Amino acid sequence: MLLGSFQSWHNIEREREREREREREAMKEITMLAKDLDIKNRRELRDGNSTITTILIFFCLSLAIMGFFISFHARKFVISEKIFFPQMDKLTPFTNTLPSSITPLCNTSCSSPSPNFSSTRFDQWLAPKELWHSMTDEELMWRASMVPRVNEYPYNRTAKVAFMFLTRGALPLGPIWEMFFKGHDGLFSIYLHSSPEFNEEPPESSVFFRRRIPSQPVEWGRATMIDAERRLLANALLDFSNERFVLLSETCIPLFNFTTIYNYLIKSNHTFLGSFDDPRPMGRGRYNKRMWPLITIQDWRKGSQWFELNRRIAIEIISDREYYPIFREYCKPSCYMDEHYLPTLVTKRFPELNSNRSVTWVDWSKGGSHPASFKRNDINEGFLNRIRHESNCIYNGNSSEICFLFARKFEANTLEPMLQIAPKLLGFNP
Repeated sequence: MLLGSFQSWHNIEREREREREREREAMKEITMLAKDLDIKNRRELRDGNSTITTILIFFCLSLAIMGFFISFHARKFVISEKIFFPQMDKLTPFTNTLPSSITPLCNTSCSSPSPNFSSTRFDQWLAPKELWHSMTDEELMWRASMVPRVNEYPYNRTAKVAFMFLTRGALPLGPIWEMFFKGHDGLFSIYLHSSPEFNEEPPESSVFFRRRIPSQPVEWGRATMIDAERRLLANALLDFSNERFVLLSETCIPLFNFTTIYNYLIKSNHTFLGSFDDPRPMGRGRYNKRMWPLITIQDWRKGSQWFELNRRIAIEIISDREYYPIFREYCKPSCYMDEHYLPTLVTKRFPELNSNRSVTWVDWSKGGSHPASFKRNDINEGFLNRIRHESNCIYNGNSSEICFLFARKFEANTLEPMLQIAPKLLGFNP
């Protein structure tokens, strides 16, 4: 790769030298012409025969010189593009082939592509084939914030749900999720944000194979947690088929089969983000007056960080340059940014699009700063069914007993009993 870079640089330098030689030759010719015209003009002035023609010739000559320099420097800029803008290589399209599930909307009357047009160039922007990239967070957010102004998609688009896992390492409950996703290819995408030092890969047959994104260290309760969530959203937004975005932890389990959860999310008119006005010290008490006037105490909201969002809101979150810097500056422990930033932002900008509830169940009945954890002996059908059905909420304007689609916090030793119960209870594919 270094040799290729050197050769590319050497070719550019040779092209520059040829341009400089052509510039010197052209300047010699222009100088000789100018001298001849100057001598002729002096003679005519001495003889009293100066004419408008000579003035026009000088004017045209000046324009020619100006045009030459503009053309030369424009070519020089194009030649040196890769040297002065090497970061552009990071933003080039990801894939080289057209996914087999995507067919252009074209009938038999469509003409063949011209010889200079690559039929895969458009498709390279639809979804990254590989998740790993060298973009910085700033470049990633900029790239992911691009929004087409045309609402119709020029290909057969099937809406997908992006499952975004915020983990420290491997997924201890991964086999449950393997069963959950089995048989539903093309309807979901998976993204893993793990600790940067974790570099293990599951078997190639796993749905989690090569689904890690470039990650950064995360500290609980600090802005780095929101940075990780935004990083997951931005990577998922690069796939234009992702329509809904779910944030999950390594301790989460699904409460229903894939088809039920997929239809629930895709058909929903609202997003699912907990957001409420909490008058207690752990709510309004965390508000910092220095956030005023952009964020007032009346704007302040609290909620669970485990969200589900639609594409429109996800784009706004990763594009936010107004509220995020204020939260990063003034919401520090004992103000926990992951509990306040998104609930406040979404309530201020999209109150009509949010259900103000989460679809991830947790147990806060024991108090404390963290919800209850569940161990092997807690897992049975009765316990899971209570979570699945003993609630009531509003879904698309109607009452529903399906309010929670996921649950946490389940420890690693719950895997064995879950594998025994899940296939029958949750209706997973065999």
